[in-house]
Amino acid sequence: MASFIERMYLQLTLVLSISLGIIQAVDRSNFKTCEQSAFCSRQRALRPGQSSYRALLDTLELSDSRLTLQLLNNNNKVRLLLELYRLQGNITRVKINELKPIKPRYEVPDVLITDPPTEPMSVVAQDERGVVLSLGGVDRRLYVNAQPFRLDIMEGPKLVLSINSRGLLAFEQLRMRKDTISHKITSTVGSMWDKIKNVFSSSNDQKDTEEAGKKEDTEKIEDKASEGEEQEMEVDQPGMWEETFKSHVDSKPNGPSSISLDFSLPGVEHVYGIPEHADSLRLKNTDGGDPYRLYNLDVFQYELFNPMALYGAVPVLLSHNTHRTTGLFWLNAAETWVDISSGQGSGEVPQTDVRWISESGIIDVFIMLGPRPADVFSQYASLTGTQAFPPLSSLAYHQSRWNYNDQEDVAAVDRGFDEHDIPYDFIWLDIEHTDGKRYFTWDKNNFPQPKDMLQGLMDKRRKMVTIVDPHIKVDSSYKIHSEIRSRGYYVKNKDGGDYEGWCWPGNAGYPDFTNPEMRTWWASMFAYDQYEGSMENLYTWNDMNEPSVFNGPEVTMLKDALHGPWEHRDVHNLYGLYVQMATAEGQIRRSGGLERPFVLSRSFFAGSQRYGAVWTGDNSAEWGHLKMSIPMCLSLGLVGISFCGADVGGFFKTPGTELLVRWYQAGAYQPFFRAHAHLDTPRREPWLFGPDNTALIREAVRQRYALLPYWYLQFYQAHRTGQPVMRPLWVEYPEDVTTFTIDDGYLIGRDLLVHPVTDEGSRGVTVYLPGNGEVWYDVHTFQRHDGALHLHIPVTMSTIPVFQRGGSIICRKNRIRRSSSCMENDPFTLYVALDPQGNAEGELYVDDGHTFKHETDRQFIHRRLRFTSNTLSSSDLSPDSQFPTASWVEKVVILGAQEPKAVTLTSSGGGESSVEFEFDPVTLVLTLRKPDVNAGVDWTLQLQ
Repeated sequence: MASFIERMYLQLTLVLSISLGIIQAVDRSNFKTCEQSAFCSRQRALRPGQSSYRALLDTLELSDSRLTLQLLNNNNKVRLLLELYRLQGNITRVKINELKPIKPRYEVPDVLITDPPTEPMSVVAQDERGVVLSLGGVDRRLYVNAQPFRLDIMEGPKLVLSINSRGLLAFEQLRMRKDTISHKITSTVGSMWDKIKNVFSSSNDQKDTEEAGKKEDTEKIEDKASEGEEQEMEVDQPGMWEETFKSHVDSKPNGPSSISLDFSLPGVEHVYGIPEHADSLRLKNTDGGDPYRLYNLDVFQYELFNPMALYGAVPVLLSHNTHRTTGLFWLNAAETWVDISSGQGSGEVPQTDVRWISESGIIDVFIMLGPRPADVFSQYASLTGTQAFPPLSSLAYHQSRWNYNDQEDVAAVDRGFDEHDIPYDFIWLDIEHTDGKRYFTWDKNNFPQPKDMLQGLMDKRRKMVTIVDPHIKVDSSYKIHSEIRSRGYYVKNKDGGDYEGWCWPGNAGYPDFTNPEMRTWWASMFAYDQYEGSMENLYTWNDMNEPSVFNGPEVTMLKDALHGPWEHRDVHNLYGLYVQMATAEGQIRRSGGLERPFVLSRSFFAGSQRYGAVWTGDNSAEWGHLKMSIPMCLSLGLVGISFCGADVGGFFKTPGTELLVRWYQAGAYQPFFRAHAHLDTPRREPWLFGPDNTALIREAVRQRYALLPYWYLQFYQAHRTGQPVMRPLWVEYPEDVTTFTIDDGYLIGRDLLVHPVTDEGSRGVTVYLPGNGEVWYDVHTFQRHDGALHLHIPVTMSTIPVFQRGGSIICRKNRIRRSSSCMENDPFTLYVALDPQGNAEGELYVDDGHTFKHETDRQFIHRRLRFTSNTLSSSDLSPDSQFPTASWVEKVVILGAQEPKAVTLTSSGGGESSVEFEFDPVTLVLTLRKPDVNAGVDWTLQLQ
């Protein structure tokens, strides 16, 4: 009876939460503003002005790898330690910590892929006013101004960036409460004295040691007390030692610990990044409003054009003007607010000031000096790694909803795609597939034979994703819970017991994924003999990993919960990264290290790109959310996370047919392409909206499949170089100011420009085609357009505005089958778009699509395709690699061509043959048919 009552209560709770969610958008009162966040309010109350810190030049120490210097707070005499590093690749690292903290402050681990390699620094000049350091080159300098403390990075006479020029450096040191200081001194010294007497009671030498030890320990404690007393001259403010939000109390045993630092960017009007926010690509001025917030939260049906926090946080900001791109990487995992103020600097020069405020930790910032956008991406990748190279199939189409009911439902949906000739690769199961929200299990009534279900998909070369969330049902009969509890792997509450909160299973524990032992154990649970019913075509979705706690403050974990020695406030934004990290490792380990993983995560941090994909969370079936999916994914790509998408059709609410079709058309040209829907919405499989709409959706999905070779190449390049797959126009056209605010059109790689239709009832769109002197070709009509102009395009419901850059070669597979794996050996069609000089270049990348053999055994094909002097050639870019492919080139389409008299193919074997061709004098399209040459060998096509 108890279990029945529990189930009924959970179902009622679920129904109520769903009903409330469908009726209204996010309840803003559940989430803090800066004014309601004690440390943000406290820090933001500081006004720009002269800094209270000065650099003590007599403490300067310089080694080959770093410079250290003490900073003194003139107000309370507390000292900080400044560390400066010149890193390889034109990066400067600035660290600031307490010189003598009463306990260690948190420094973020596991995000940097290695200890960044340094380069020598040297002192160029020094006097009583400051120090000048060389940062390499003949004119790159770092100026350290002593009083007030300030750092300036210069290139020749030009100021690139200033640190603390507004005097907003603030560092709240850890301290003891004044009502405990005297008690701690007396009791601690007495305790130490008693212990020393017991141990050293037998000899005079030991007595001398005893006296010395007692004196030293007493002095240390008195020093700390003295520092605390000096600080206590400042008036305590509300929220320093305890903070209440609604009914939740956050105890703060270390008291105030926040940090702040400002950066000034002269000549800059445009800044980007710091996802995740449902806002424009270009970051807005926050003067007079809330700062942008970085604090991973489960936000139900989020609002648009709002700086409030969402599911992920990447503390990386990029600034850009026509001369330079610069990046700031603020390595801190605590709740963080970012203030942006744009206006005039000295004279008429524009300037943007950026201030970072974090609740705890240290100041650890990497200044990536570019100067080109591609340089900043490479610099950031050298610190946190590149996008994981995903399995090819994961770049295809995914079908999901909360929830497919049972095995027959899955089979029926699978058949529906075949019956309507729509390809797909993955079908997804949400939380209802489990046994009572016990992850790593199956509902025995609805999914009694999961291996049979998976085998049926495998027979069609398709796959499945199941959800595995990081809240674990508290149930002694549940193996996962029992093992985590017995091993002590749960997050603890402030009193040392297991932290428990409310989530989908009801009462739940939260594994401490910051513990590497916990992550190793979690990874072991994906083994086929542990995750019963799983097979090699089953992959994973990590949801609710902010972490989401329904009855917690701001729907997340109490900040005074404990992860070993650290409070949750220190590590909060890392939690989701660690969950995805452990899950990806589990997929790799289950295959013996052979297979590439696919893991989707809702929560993320800097470095999450190394572990899989993300999506934009619980969006709504509204035109504004469709439009917003573009800048949200563009922002993520700028900070390393290329594998991004939004729920096609919107998660909440019910889309009209026009919105649904337009969303499929947009989603087909975004990196992660998944349709997903809420439990309470009507079914929306692609064939349920009439034959006309089915045909439109089918065509959009088929366009995605035809372009999979190009998508795969872009992800290969992103994995190698850190360049974003989906990128703003300004990345490739950094001197074109028109591109700086465009976020309704974008590039895939360098060569495809996409401008989805995102307005209801649209009869036309205006597309900006960049590049003075360049040309672009409509990929559907092959019509040629000049660059550096705004082009108005009439649209119908079948229109997806996509353009190929003149000077590029793109490979497609135009034989669309039921899944990407079925297309493995199909032929390529090459689309050669000539530039005004009659030239073009591109690349082709092929491997097995799913293993690590491209790295371990160099089993891949990477070829350069080049058209010049009327000759199209394929040459090997990686002669030391090899991979057999049955794919061949069956057609070449040359855009902007002239009619040849003949076309001759010469292959690697030395043989020559004539190639059939057709020429359209109206569109200037030359089609070469059936060259029938293997895609992995050298060949040339000569136009005569």
